[in-house]
Amino acid sequence: MQAEGGIPELDPYEDEYSSILKRIERLADWLDGKFLIPGTNFRIGWDGLVGLIPGIGDTLTLIPQLYLIGVAMQLKLGRSLFLKMLLNVLIDWSVGSIPFFGDLFDIVFKSNYRNARLVAEAIREKRVEF
Repeated sequence: MQAEGGIPELDPYEDEYSSILKRIERLADWLDGKFLIPGTNFRIGWDGLVGLIPGIGDTLTLIPQLYLIGVAMQLKLGRSLFLKMLLNVLIDWSVGSIPFFGDLFDIVFKSNYRNARLVAEAIREKRVEF
């Protein structure tokens, strides 16, 4: 099963990862898909909205994006996961900084959902190891 944004849901039992993952999923939803664009089936989040502010919008949204990476680092989910997440954030920030085109890209790319999905998959794999 998948939650909003295609993030895989974890097993129904509670463990040390469940509350962390819920927090990550909530943040990703706020940043990438909190609001439905009227008349469409398309969602936008604060990352896309704040990114519309010329010059500083995309830089402001780096803070919560780096938080997601920090959580993954604390969980020791692996260097390759860290690099994938960092690449998603760098793509989102650099392309998102381009006026107009970057704003459209930022709304479609949804790096926070991507990173939350990566963390959920890594946690699932880590659970299987135990």
